[in-house]
Amino acid sequence: MASTKVTFTLDQTTIARLQDAAIRLSLPKSEVVREAIQEFHDRIGHLSERERLRLLRTFDEVIPRIPARSLRSVENELSALRRARKAGGRKSLAGRRNA
Repeated sequence: MASTKVTFTLDQTTIARLQDAAIRLSLPKSEVVREAIQEFHDRIGHLSERERLRLLRTFDEVIPRIPARSLRSVENELSALRRARKAGGRKSLAGRRNA
């Protein structure tokens, strides 16, 4: 694989972590960076464990708030909304003032 030299500016904490990882893994720093970039790239578009847990907590909070309604009740409400949209929406006072 052809290599290209590049220059990055990193803070001291990141440099220390890079050096520590290279020593602990017995790898060159460039290899540690390549592997880290590959792993980061592979995770793009995927949730982190922290994000996944936050979404699950939100789900657990929201689900109990959903009112228990019959299918017929939901269908009636959706039908009413569709009719209102086809008729031009609601006729509000705010809409009349702007006319």
